[in-house]
Formats: sequence, structure tokens, C-alpha cells
Amino acid sequence: MKKTPNPIDRHVGSRVRMRRMLAGVSQEKLGEALGLTFQQVQKYEKGSNRISASRLQQIAQMLEVPVAFFFEGAPTGAAPEGGFADMAATSYVSDFLATSEGVQLTKAFVRIRNPRVRRRVVELVEALAEDADETAAS
Repeated sequence: MKKTPNPIDRHVGSRVRMRRMLAGVSQEKLGEALGLTFQQVQKYEKGSNRISASRLQQIAQMLEVPVAFFFEGAPTGAAPEGGFADMAATSYVSDFLATSEGVQLTKAFVRIRNPRVRRRVVELVEALAEDADETAAS
């Protein structure tokens, strides 16, 4: 029987992945800095292997964030005050930011200085999403 990763371990791992990607650091480079293989970094990021406190401190220093960053938005087991919809929205954003497309889009979007242009980009993406919904419903 295959053991499923603990939700906290998966969350911490996904936050490591998100921050690593935002910092432009490869799994191989992070592994080298920590004295690990990139496969071990992959296991940490998937949550299949737990990250020890000392290793998490090393990762935080390497990626220039406080250790608490990795626990932001972590599941607690208790229902959030805003209900399940808020929890799903937070998870959705974290999942998106943990993808290479999410990181690329975020990096490019924050470089847009003109607020009107940024608003138009948001409107474009919303229109594309509506078109996709209508196509799927047909």
C-alpha cells in the first residue's frame, strides 16, 4: 500500500517549489547548495519526503525568505472562517504559482508599470476564460 504525503508536508514542499521557481533557481542548483541530488529536492517539493527543521532553515536562507513563509496558508484541519470557498481559492492560487506558467505570467505581469495596461491584461484573460467556459458548455 502506498503512503500518501501529509498535507502539511505537501504544502511546505509546494511553497519551496513556488519560491524556488520565483527566484529562478533550478532543482539541481538548490540541491547542490544543500548537498543533495535534484531528485531529493523533487521529493521535498512533492511532499513525499519530509523536510527537517535544519534543512528548512537552509532552504529559507538560500531562497531568501523566513521559514514561516513555507507555512503560510498551510492546512490546519479546522474549517477556515471564510468557509471552504476561501480555502479552495487560496489553494488554487498556490497551485497556480507552483507551475512554471504561473511563475512566468507573474514575473511578466509585475513588470508592467502602466496600471491601465495591467487592467487590460486582466480583462483579456477573463475574456479568454469566458470563451473557454462557453466552448466547454457547447
